Amino acid sequence: MSKVYLMGVGPGDEELMTLKSVRVLKECTAVLYDRLAGGNILKHINKDCKVFYVGKESGAHYKTQEEINDLIIQLAKEGHIVGRVKGGDPYVFGRGGEEALRLIEENIDFEVVPGITSAIAVLNYAGIPITHRGMAQSFHVFTGMSAKNLNINWESVAALEGTLVFLMGLGSLDEIIENLVVRGKDKSTACGVIMRGTTSKQKKVVGDLTDISDKVKKAGLKSPCIIVIGDVVQLHEQLNWKEKQPLFGLNVCVTRTKEQAKPVTEKLISLGAEVTEINSIKIENTPENLKDYIKELENYNHIVFTSVNGVNSFFDYLKNINYDIRKIKAKISSIGPATTDSIKNRGIIPEIQAKNFVAESLFESLKTEVNSGEKILIPRAKIARPYLVEELRKLDCIVDEVHVYDTVTGDLVNKRAFEDVDVVLYTSPSTVRNMIKMVGLEELKMKKSLAIGPITNKELQINGMEAVVCEEYSSQGLIEKLLEIKEEA
Repeated sequence: MSKVYLMGVGPGDEELMTLKSVRVLKECTAVLYDRLAGGNILKHINKDCKVFYVGKESGAHYKTQEEINDLIIQLAKEGHIVGRVKGGDPYVFGRGGEEALRLIEENIDFEVVPGITSAIAVLNYAGIPITHRGMAQSFHVFTGMSAKNLNINWESVAALEGTLVFLMGLGSLDEIIENLVVRGKDKSTACGVIMRGTTSKQKKVVGDLTDISDKVKKAGLKSPCIIVIGDVVQLHEQLNWKEKQPLFGLNVCVTRTKEQAKPVTEKLISLGAEVTEINSIKIENTPENLKDYIKELENYNHIVFTSVNGVNSFFDYLKNINYDIRKIKAKISSIGPATTDSIKNRGIIPEIQAKNFVAESLFESLKTEVNSGEKILIPRAKIARPYLVEELRKLDCIVDEVHVYDTVTGDLVNKRAFEDVDVVLYTSPSTVRNMIKMVGLEELKMKKSLAIGPITNKELQINGMEAVVCEEYSSQGLIEKLLEIKEEA
């Protein structure tokens, strides 16, 4: 049964999306979005969902509101669950009411999903409370577009003592100021203009009604911007929490699988970065390849894991076939801290962990622990480097390499999201190769590259890209290096 959701997804920061908007996006079979919706919203849709960009695009036809209405209705009549995605809230200058009325005319079922409006959230992120005791007991929100033609009683607005907020008003800034000052608004009234608030590209300019226009032009602010006028602007330094976060202003592209991206993404966000998640790798598990080795599993002397994915595929398969892991007598080895943690989650403490997240380091840790003739099982990726297997066989070990998963190129739903990226994190050679396929080499060269270790960096160099390389080959090493990069900038 078809249905249309008119949904607000907040002002840009992905974490300001509501739980309902995330849930509803997963239900949609067709989504329409524009440039004011955050770059990461499309990561919440299902893989078969149709996506339509209906915003302004350089060199392309800009869809009118009527054309957007027609497309929504067409998709709904085709049987789709349609998500009309808007930045902020659909009923706060989002033309959601017009779309709803048209849906009623067509007898199409719809639901409105409210969103956090930029009028409040952007000010919060700029350190400006929209109300404050003793300063502003009210606030008033206006559309700033085409101020010359606005049906506003400027006499009344100029006399208001509350906070004045103008959305989408950068191009009308001079007209707004003139209309207020001419009608008696004190020229010394504090004024702020915030560009792309709640995102990594947030930029704030503060002054008063006499100088704000010149300051904005000097700072090079561009739409979308919010204008705020009133005494509360004076608090912007004291309450400036967002811009003081260590990674504020940095948009970091995380290229891992969806499952592995989560921990590093959450850490980056907590440090103030905006994260653009492009899952360059998809995992296709092939644990059935273990079938011929199960009978001998309890006879192995060592089982060596070189990735989290290998751990998960291996133990999930054992669980599915009701294999009792207490039968395993082998020593367990791990290539790095993330892999070790995933093994611990299975109730097993690895005896051996490599000092660095590379096969060479793992071999150095293993070579004093293995003996000639011992049996070693290595469940890992189909495209894994042969180094570890070859070196262990040189020690006369009996090595069984089992491909328990394959890595394939991920899907890029919203290439526009990459435009704002400052730094790309590469965590394996396959993330490098896949990102080149998905985004393009020239686009990647325009961004700063950060490699988790020398093996990944080698792949970058092969493709003509320079990178900063972590000293510690782990997620924590990536975070520490990003902090260094930001501090140096």
